[in-house]
Amino acid sequence: MLPIKSKYKIAKRLGAAIFEQTQTQKFALSDTRFKKSKPRGRAGSDYNRQLIEKQRVRYTYGISETQLARYVNEAYRGADPSTALHRLLEMRADSIVYRADLAPTRRAARQLVSHGHVLVNGKRITTPSCRVKKGDSLSVREGSRKSPLFAGKSEEEGGRNVPQWLSVDKGALKIDVVGEPLYTPAETTLEYGTVFEFYSR
Repeated sequence: MLPIKSKYKIAKRLGAAIFEQTQTQKFALSDTRFKKSKPRGRAGSDYNRQLIEKQRVRYTYGISETQLARYVNEAYRGADPSTALHRLLEMRADSIVYRADLAPTRRAARQLVSHGHVLVNGKRITTPSCRVKKGDSLSVREGSRKSPLFAGKSEEEGGRNVPQWLSVDKGALKIDVVGEPLYTPAETTLEYGTVFEFYSR
């Protein structure tokens, strides 16, 4: 786990959106002062731009270099590589638990899955990268429902906006995958095309 100070340093380079802890007004003000005090140099190289975007994707989803390279290679074979890559990242079990607002952060969602609190179609899983598809159902294991991790979730109102391709029953702590994510500005601010440029060098 990265220390908070390290996350702030990385977020100043890659953007606040990659970590939940840096999406605050305090960080925004600090980042503004940092950018004003930083000397203006020449525009970065194409390589630097591609590297930064690749790192943004990695840190946003909390995946390794090897995992991202594998996803990129698989997505590149599709008709629309950017949409395919977005789907591969979003249809991970940990991403869906986070998107459904059953975990406060992506890291917390990874822990919930890896500790065996989540079922996919009634089967317990412990792999955050477990690939889920349209028609699948995710739920919280019966023995985990009384855990403090889910305290108040069944009565909770509001919270994070859940994407339309998921149907969430917080009372039952259940998620139905009723569609597939689309690569649109509403879904993500990540520029996957730039990531493909990095790997095609």
